[in-house]
Order: sequence, then structure tokens, then C-alpha cells
Amino acid sequence: MNETDKEIKERDIAIAGNESKQQTTSSIRVSVWAIGVAVMLGLGFFGWLLAR
Repeated sequence: MNETDKEIKERDIAIAGNESKQQTTSSIRVSVWAIGVAVMLGLGFFGWLLAR
């Protein structure tokens, strides 16, 4: 491989790593939202049971 091919390959590896980090961050963010919604629904249901 010449120098240009090596640079391209290194850049592609760096881009793939960045995309992986972004996907992980996005997945964590979605999970936090899902847990928050589930907790709020559970608290609402518990409150409804107590109010009966």
C-alpha cells in the first residue's frame, strides 16, 4: 500500500470508531427515556391505586 491508501484506511477506522460512539450514546439516551417513561407510568398507576 502506498501512503495515501494507509491514510485513507486510518481515516476510515477513525470514522468507524466515531460512528460507533455516536450509536452507543444514542442507544443510552433512548434507554434513559424509556426507563423514565416506564417509571412515570408506574408512579401514575401506583398513585391511581392509592386514590381508589
